[in-house]
This record gives sequence, structure tokens and C-alpha cells, in this order.
Amino acid sequence: MSAIRPAAVVVLAAGEGTRMKSATPKVLHEICGRSLVGHVLAAAGELKPEHLVVVVGHAREKVTAHLAEVAPDVRTAVQAQQNGTGHAVRMGLEELGGGVDGTVVVVCGDTPLLTGETLRDLADTHTRDGNAVTVLTAVMPDATGYGRIVRDPASGAVTSIVEHKDASEEQRAIREINSGVFAFDGRLLAEALGRVRTDNSQGEEYLTDVLGILRAAGHRVGACVAGDHREIAGINNRVQLAEARRILNDRLLTAAMLAGVTVVDPASTWVDVTVTFEQDAVVLPNTLLAGSTHLGQGCEVGPNSRLKDTRVGSGARVDTTVSDGADVGPEATVGPYAYLRPGTRLGLKGKIGTYVETKNASIGEGTKVPHLSYVGDATIGEYSNIGAASVFVNYDGENKHHTTVGSHCKTGSDNMFVAPVTVGDGAYTAAGSVITKDVPPGSLAVARGQQRNIEGWVARKRPGSAAAKAAEAASREPEGEG
Repeated sequence: MSAIRPAAVVVLAAGEGTRMKSATPKVLHEICGRSLVGHVLAAAGELKPEHLVVVVGHAREKVTAHLAEVAPDVRTAVQAQQNGTGHAVRMGLEELGGGVDGTVVVVCGDTPLLTGETLRDLADTHTRDGNAVTVLTAVMPDATGYGRIVRDPASGAVTSIVEHKDASEEQRAIREINSGVFAFDGRLLAEALGRVRTDNSQGEEYLTDVLGILRAAGHRVGACVAGDHREIAGINNRVQLAEARRILNDRLLTAAMLAGVTVVDPASTWVDVTVTFEQDAVVLPNTLLAGSTHLGQGCEVGPNSRLKDTRVGSGARVDTTVSDGADVGPEATVGPYAYLRPGTRLGLKGKIGTYVETKNASIGEGTKVPHLSYVGDATIGEYSNIGAASVFVNYDGENKHHTTVGSHCKTGSDNMFVAPVTVGDGAYTAAGSVITKDVPPGSLAVARGQQRNIEGWVARKRPGSAAAKAAEAASREPEGEG
């Protein structure tokens, strides 16, 4: 952490982002579980600034509403007309009373790969060197579209930043570029912004002109070069959005693997920044982990699984599953082809099997729901077994109702449990039953019609059919043969 906290961080998030071709404001597009501006705020927050201000403009109602959800302590300033980055920063400073004493860091709201570590390096360099302004730069393989850093040939000092559209051919050959991230002396910044002109190709107030103004006044202008040029990449279209998502995802998976997680195929594994892991968790190919998902020690998830806000206990196994808001207990097994909806709680060594859907269901230790069933709004005790093709009938068309199945129960296949209903501990239910009444502990519930065989029905009703011929042949076979 920097020795001195910045007085303020100003995040520029007022642009329209027309190249995204989207009804969603650019800074609200998401990668790895956060909006673009959310990633920037997370990095800026690591500086512990005294004030954090986001300058909004285009679709400001949407952006402000989003900020209220993800960063309620952040202040907002409105740039009603997008008159350039210098104008945007002036609006941010006006929100703080026109100027502040100390360091002001300015960042762009569309740089999700920027890290708190790089911002700390910028702030530390600015303080250590006693600069009036310090620009974060990077050396790019292709600098097209970026403002170029022009340095004094003799001293290497930064003399100006020239926007690509205003640059000469010689200047466009420069590969060191302006990231749009700066550290300023707050008072000097406020004074210089009042002197920025608009005599450029866009007729806008360029924040970069502040460097020349401060340098002409005899103040020191410095630079801090980012170690990885990808950190400062801005997002302007969907292609760049996808590229940033891939880079950030690789960064997250690398951190997980270095912490002791096995990721079998990083190229087909996607995680959010909010996902957490314990050692020896294993993630198999084609798996997406989102939200507050947590993988416990030694568990295995995948392949072909999507987990959101799901907790997987130590030693559990989740295969080919979609899960949202579920809690899978230690050593439990889920799938393949299971669907766990919000409120699912599976106990120690429990089982949710193939083609099983659960919702708002608490399933106890050692209990199994092996196949082809729906368990909704239910509580099932310990070491019970739910037969195949069972349905917990929880909805009467207007209200949801609860079913309770006790411990050590054995329910038959093709059962319907019409809620509200309770099956007591140790009870059994017969296959094909529709359970509409409570079953006392230790009882056997049978709720189905008596079987009646009508002899000769096929011969009378389907004469000449294959079935009739097979039945006739069977009737002629000697006893004990066939």
C-alpha cells in the first residue's frame, strides 16, 4: 500500500461507447462476474482513497443505479455533455468542491484489467519523484488509436501526449502510449484545467493538455511504465471485450492453480472473480463457475457443469450439472444431468442423481434421490431413498406447499407426494402410489388401484395382430419349455 493515501480517485465513465453497438452502457458490460467499471472500482479501492468519484454521463441513470448496488459509498459527478476528458475531470473535482490537497488519481472506467498493484506503483512513483503529474504509460506492439508519449530526446522527460488523430507520422511511430491513467497534484490539476483550450480536431478539453501546461509552468512531469501493456487496454467493442475476458480468466485460473487447484483444461474453464477454492479441488473441462461459488478441499466439479452461487463441500463430486444457489455437502455426489435450483441443501454423503431437479429442498445425510425425479419445497431426513420417477407435487395453482419425508424411509418408484404431506420416519410407500395423506412412522402406504387381468382380451380386440399371434404361440407351448 502507498505510504500516503491518495486524496481522491476520479473514474471517467461518461462515454457512450457507440462501437459496442449495445443498449447497455459500455462500462456496464460484464466480464468474469463484474462490470467493466466494477473492476476499475475494485482496483481503485485498493488505494484506500479518501474520496472515490465516478463521472457519469451517457445513460447515467443506469450507471448510477448500478453503482448504488455494487459500490454504495462511491460519489458520482455528472458530465451532461461529453466535452472531453479534461471537462470530465473538472466535473469530478467540482463534486469535491473544486479541488483537493494531495494526490488525485484519474482512471478510465473501461479498463478492467488494471490492477491495484499497478495503481499503487503509479501513486508511489508520483509521491517519490515529487511530480506535478505522473502518467501511467505502456509500450504497445500496436499503438494505433492511442495517444503517444513524446519525450525529450536528451533527458527522457515527458514533454507531451499527442492524440493519435492529431499526431504526425513521426509521432505515430512511437510505441509508448498514454494509458489514460494519471496521478496529479490536486491543486495544480484544478488550476491547469481552467487553462485547457479546445483548439483541436475534436473541439474538446483534453486532459492530456494539462501535462504541457504544468511543464510550461516549470513543474515536473513524470511517467510510470506498466509492466504489462495489457493492463491498460480499454474496451471499445465486443472483440476487445472477449479478449479482456480471456486475459482476466487466465489470470484468475493461474492464481487458482498456483494455490493448489487442478484445472484440467484452462481453455474451456471460466470463472468469476468472486469464486473461491480450497486446495486439491479439481475442475474438469467445459465448466463455468460464477458468483459466490466455493469449491471445497478435494472436491471434483465437471465436466460440462455450470455452477452459480453454489458451495461444494470437501470430497464431493458434481458431474454434468447446472446449479444455482445450492449447497452440496461433503462427500456428496451430484449428477450427471442434474439441475439444482436455489435453496437446495444436500447433506453429507447424500446423492442427487441423473435427471433429478431440486428446488428449496433440504436433503439429509446419506439420503439418495437417484434418478428421474423432482423434489421441490421439501425436507427429507437422513438415510432415506427416494424411488425413481418420483414427484413432490408442491404447487396447487396458487400457492406452494411443503412435503416432509423422515429418516430411513424407502419410497417406491413413480410416487406422487401431494403437498402438504408428511411421511414418518422408517415408513415405506409402494411403487405407483399417489400419497395424499400423512404416513405414520414405520407404516407402508399403498395408494393405487388393484390390478385386474382380463384373459383373452388381445385375441378378441386385436385379432391377427403380432401380439395376438405371439400370445397364441405361447399358449400352445408345452409346459416347462420356451
